[in-house]
Amino acid sequence: MKVYPDTIFWAIAHICDFRLVVFINSLRYLGYMHQSVLAQTPKPPYYAVIFSSIKHSSAEGYDDMADEMFELAQQQEGYLGFESARNDIGITVSYWSSIEAIKKWKANTRHLTAQKYGREQWYMHYKVRICLVEHDYEF
Repeated sequence: MKVYPDTIFWAIAHICDFRLVVFINSLRYLGYMHQSVLAQTPKPPYYAVIFSSIKHSSAEGYDDMADEMFELAQQQEGYLGFESARNDIGITVSYWSSIEAIKKWKANTRHLTAQKYGREQWYMHYKVRICLVEHDYEF
């Protein structure tokens, strides 16, 4: 039976009753987890930007730029959180307080550079959808 490190840590956290948030951040710091929890968004309404993409097989520099964009987005006024998954298709959903905040993020100088690289080097195809979240619920 193969034992995965994150399973062991979850079991230890449960037994020792650590605060979950501190524990998850520790796992991320140690490299065992990436963005594995869902964004904690406020009560609606708010906006979601859904970025769906298909990358070229060789996308040199992509991961570094994606990390930089994640860090930069968090510093923007109106940023609420994000969720991301990638297999054959990448889907990133970022959450924002207003359309104005989304427009400012799209026009950010460094983000414009990332968009240019995306069109010229990294993506075969992408699509952006902007949605008003009127209701949400969770389990």
